[in-house]
Amino acid sequence: MIQVSKPSLGADELAAVGAVFDSGWLGLGATTYAFEQALSERFGGREVIAVNTGSAALHLALASLRLNPGDEVIVPSITFAASIQTILAAGGVPVFCESRDTDLLMDVDDVERRVTSRTRAIMPVHYCGQACDMDRMRPLARQHNLTIVEDAAHAFGSTYHGQPIGAFGDLTCFSFDPIKNITCGEGGAVVTGSPEIADALRRMRLLGIDKDTWHRYRNTRSWQYEVTGPGFRYHMPNFCAAVGLAQLPKLDAFVARRRAIARAYDAKFAALRSVQTLAVDYAEAAPHIYIVRVDAAVRDAFMAHLAARGVGSGIHYIANHIQPYFAPYLRGPLPGADRLWQEIVTLPLYVGLTDDEVGTVIAAVESFEEVSAAAGQR
Repeated sequence: MIQVSKPSLGADELAAVGAVFDSGWLGLGATTYAFEQALSERFGGREVIAVNTGSAALHLALASLRLNPGDEVIVPSITFAASIQTILAAGGVPVFCESRDTDLLMDVDDVERRVTSRTRAIMPVHYCGQACDMDRMRPLARQHNLTIVEDAAHAFGSTYHGQPIGAFGDLTCFSFDPIKNITCGEGGAVVTGSPEIADALRRMRLLGIDKDTWHRYRNTRSWQYEVTGPGFRYHMPNFCAAVGLAQLPKLDAFVARRRAIARAYDAKFAALRSVQTLAVDYAEAAPHIYIVRVDAAVRDAFMAHLAARGVGSGIHYIANHIQPYFAPYLRGPLPGADRLWQEIVTLPLYVGLTDDEVGTVIAAVESFEEVSAAAGQR
């Protein structure tokens, strides 16, 4: 079975982790700081706070806003559950909005309709690696004095008008889990242009402590520390950062391969009637996943057809407003999200996918078109 996603790891990453093991310092330390510095250089010198997961990054970013009970965060319903859980964990109220049919990105028109006096933040999700319409979202946020917390879990390596995602904006959150565009094994990061917010985030990621163990132990005269505020155990350890440092030089090649596969799919699927591709600008998007839309009535049959031909598929994601835990937060109907989540199917996309495997995926999708046409004629 061709998997939907798979990490790209090898001897470089293993050697990097081995060096950390040899050092005897596995936790937050010099390697993590080196990874943060490498990311900062990518984002024009902005502040980078490396953490242990993308969810932790979102939670820290939202926690820095000090939300009050009833404060609202607008978020698309079609996203990973982490986006919603972190809003709740930070004390906020998720306000679900629609996504656009053409690209599954946050519908800014619907966002505007859902802004109230309680709104504190907007969480655009750069879905599949493509940036949301920040040209419209940023003026809207300024007009209402809102913070934009970008869920860029899919978008490491992507750009917007030529600028890297993370090089602008209030708070941008990345994920480096096993199947993202680069991985740390597990990990994430928050990027911000504010040194003050960055200082607060660094304390919060380590239980509110003002000075981490690495710096205390390097100077035995400064072993004291203070807990200055709320915090969590969210720091990125050295051995995860080592994997990230080994992956970073490969990013351009990784993105190029992902784009080549996605473009090959687009070219072959353009003439099909049974599937609809998304509108993606591959000059800027570093595609994390590849999604097509099919008629909801045949989606299960489509996925079963692929599986029978050795091709895995998935759904990214079930609309969150229908999830039992999140449903009470739904305010009004979301007909677009209700329809879209039942149409989307994720096809295999990862760096190690061979040309032959790409051909197998394409042939499986094309043969469904033939089967569907034959069934229609009967």
